[in-house]
Amino acid sequence: MRTLTYFIATTIDGFIAGPGDEFGFMMSVLDDEYVSALVESYPDTVSARGREAVGLGPDNRDIDTVLMGRNTYEPGLSVGMTSPYPHLRQYVISKSLAASPDPAVTVFSGDPVELVRGLKQEEGKGIWLCGGANLAGQLRGEIDELVVKVNPFVAGKGIPLFSAEFSPERYDLKGTRSFGNGVVMVTYAKRTG
Repeated sequence: MRTLTYFIATTIDGFIAGPGDEFGFMMSVLDDEYVSALVESYPDTVSARGREAVGLGPDNRDIDTVLMGRNTYEPGLSVGMTSPYPHLRQYVISKSLAASPDPAVTVFSGDPVELVRGLKQEEGKGIWLCGGANLAGQLRGEIDELVVKVNPFVAGKGIPLFSAEFSPERYDLKGTRSFGNGVVMVTYAKRTG
């Protein structure tokens, strides 16, 4: 069965963006060591523009589907990137986006839990939950793995990693990796049984 991985960057205090959707400050940590590690470990999460820059081809190694909320999709769309991950099957989960601006992107307005359960039953590679907090909150019960890139910033306020009701769930630590830029990548697997 396919798995759903929430692969996301956050601040030390657990925000994926500022209160006005600001995330550019987290891009300042992108150095050669960190980018090389991301390309090596998670090449399928590199966007179209990034793939060209680092010489990645169209083939996927571990992931073949990406899910994102409208707020996650919007920054690329605002600069003309209508299909940010053309090497993946792309879903934008939105009740407010009426139609897809690109034939390679499916806008889905239904229940994201049902969508993920259906995708998990299909043959294929992994499914990547790209963001955001509201979608992650809705899909929290379906997330099999968390890969959290903890950036060396404290934001104080912003969009949390998850936007959901209080309901603690236990995950098991699979690994950590730290970088010279101060980022710590932590991988967790949902505890089963």
